[in-house]
Amino acid sequence: MDKLSVVKIGGNVIEDTEILASFLKDFTALDGLKILVHGGGKKATEMAHQLDVPVQMIEGRRITDAANLEIITMLYGGKINKNIVAKLQALNCNSIGLSGADGNAISAVKRPVDKIDYGFVGDITAVNEKLFQLLLNNGLNPVCCALSHDEKGQLLNTNADTIAASIAKALSKHFEVSLWYCFEKNGVLRSIEDEQSVIESIQPTNYADLKSKGIINAGMIPKIDNCFDALSNGVKMVKIGSPKMINGNDNHTTLIL
Repeated sequence: MDKLSVVKIGGNVIEDTEILASFLKDFTALDGLKILVHGGGKKATEMAHQLDVPVQMIEGRRITDAANLEIITMLYGGKINKNIVAKLQALNCNSIGLSGADGNAISAVKRPVDKIDYGFVGDITAVNEKLFQLLLNNGLNPVCCALSHDEKGQLLNTNADTIAASIAKALSKHFEVSLWYCFEKNGVLRSIEDEQSVIESIQPTNYADLKSKGIINAGMIPKIDNCFDALSNGVKMVKIGSPKMINGNDNHTTLIL
């Protein structure tokens, strides 16, 4: 089986031009086939404030009304995605930008209302494995933004961590898949104030304890849930850490087992 790396980058990596440039060089140098998944929530919040569009977050999740969806579509599917693709082309890393609607890449259903109405938020129903295989086998590196579609003409905001895990799971039938979650920290931290307090590994046995003590909380919980889900569905390796971890130079990472 060919090796495939699915790499997700968060808003803080996208925000910092130097860190992003360094990361994209490392991404280009990755051995084997590769897919990049990105969000952009910080930039979306910034633009919403500039346009006087209210932003509402509940437990780290964005309520996506029509006005926020317009901003997200412009940034995720447009400016952020195409800038990353252009920078990769400059590094001779032939890439293609995708939203979930492009090539029917990622389909979803609008999240049903259960106490909270998340608006135009999508829960993934299918990943188009054949499309990703076609692109990868023809030398193209997909760059996926955090948008899915409902196959009825509606774009939907979808968590980028979940998109990365869903792609990794779907393609694990065809490739040996590693899933990398890159963000501004060296890994999952025991203490948010101590950058060196990286938890080296998380497995089901210590995960419940870390949650009960509040060491792992808020937005990190759905991220790690996605990691366990990926591992139980064929993904070979999952790591959380800084963008430098993909080049093998950063040993301070969290391995999910």
